[in-house]
Amino acid sequence: MRLVKTLPFLLSLSAALGSASAWALPNDRDQPIRIQADDAQLDDKQGIATYKGDVIITQGSMMIKGNTVTITRAASGDIDVVTSVGNLAYFEQQQSAAKPDKMQGYAKQIQYQAQKDLVVLTDQAKVINEGNTTEGEKIVYNTKSQVATAGRGGKVSTPRPRIDMVIQPKKKAE
Repeated sequence: MRLVKTLPFLLSLSAALGSASAWALPNDRDQPIRIQADDAQLDDKQGIATYKGDVIITQGSMMIKGNTVTITRAASGDIDVVTSVGNLAYFEQQQSAAKPDKMQGYAKQIQYQAQKDLVVLTDQAKVINEGNTTEGEKIVYNTKSQVATAGRGGKVSTPRPRIDMVIQPKKKAE
């Protein structure tokens, strides 16, 4: 990989990741982005970066893991979609500074749609948030409203006859 040719793309990618307000906590966007992978392919013209081999992307309290992670930019230069594929891919994000617990998501494919503030988990999908769990073929999680919607996933390797949810009781004030 030639650094001279990829440096402008990496700088614009870093700026775009930093401007995506829904990545994690508000101050996380000011944190450095770290991408670890065995291999990287960057196409500045198409606005696509593909990382392979135990990929780990972190920025502040946000983390994405997968065997292959593809990042695409919108025409504006902002991050459009981050797609993580693995067995199982992983996503975590701290929801607020007041709550240290992180929302965690697992699936064979996790797609983060930055412009829409959505995390779409497909095939063996599971979301854990504050002890509550949702499992199904497909789960769409809105990172702003913190609402998960579960249903059929279309083409999946492990069909599920039903959605499975566990909701913890609210703790009463002592």
